[in-house]
Amino acid sequence: MNEHVISKQPAGLKQSVPREPGGHAGRIAVRTVMWVFLLATALLTLFPLLMTLAGSLKTGAEMMTGGSLLPAKLQFANYAEAWKQANFARYTWNSAFMSVMVTVGTLLVASMAAYVVDRREFPGKRIYVTVQASMMFISVGAIVLRPQFDLMVALHLNTTLWGVILILVSAHSSTFFMLQGFFKAIPRELDEAAMVDGSGFIRTFFRIILPLLTPGLGVAGLFAFRHSWNEYILPLVFTMTNPKLQTLTVGLANLRYGSSAAMQIHLMMAGACLSILPMLLAYILANKTFIQVTAGSVKG
Repeated sequence: MNEHVISKQPAGLKQSVPREPGGHAGRIAVRTVMWVFLLATALLTLFPLLMTLAGSLKTGAEMMTGGSLLPAKLQFANYAEAWKQANFARYTWNSAFMSVMVTVGTLLVASMAAYVVDRREFPGKRIYVTVQASMMFISVGAIVLRPQFDLMVALHLNTTLWGVILILVSAHSSTFFMLQGFFKAIPRELDEAAMVDGSGFIRTFFRIILPLLTPGLGVAGLFAFRHSWNEYILPLVFTMTNPKLQTLTVGLANLRYGSSAAMQIHLMMAGACLSILPMLLAYILANKTFIQVTAGSVKG
């Protein structure tokens, strides 16, 4: 009888464990609320893009009247007309050249500065970091346009895109702090081991540390490319006397009015959709860097 009682105890204990009231239903409710929130956020994020895409396929009359969200008939000819009127081939090349140069220059300058600040002690280090931080939180906007233009005139760079590139590369504070955070995740033992093997400071940076910074460079490069691609004021100011150097953002603004002074919002939206494609391509190329993590390089 004792053996029978003992054998029955585990089953009895399992049956006597109380269940949490409403546990399964509570989990379903939490998941439902989470999915509703995520879908609402995605819809709010995609709504402007969907409206732009729908507007790019409408006629000018439909855009002015605003009768319906969807076009009555798809007007794919708007894209060809926008490409022709806005001189997309030329302006896209200008934007791509400027954005690539700004991205490369920003990553090079910001990564070298962040590496030195993270690995070395030097007089004025705190002042330098404070100045970098102040440039992130103090926005003077159009006030500095005239001094920047005068500086580029003195350097004879006011008639080329190199003046715009130099100014945008100098605004690298956010990239500096972003890369500095990635440098902190790279063990200092790597620098010490490289120097023991006879590697200098610069060679250690380019041959050992920089390859480990690939995820950070990809993320920072994508933000730098996006910022320079969407820049409007600086290219507008520096290309007023030379329309052939205008970037895509400046060229799109010229689509607002046609030869008869009529509004061409549908062509502007078609041009905007075309201008998004390079950014999507850049995101696809840098997508893996968002999910990569810096693996440990020193064992033990």
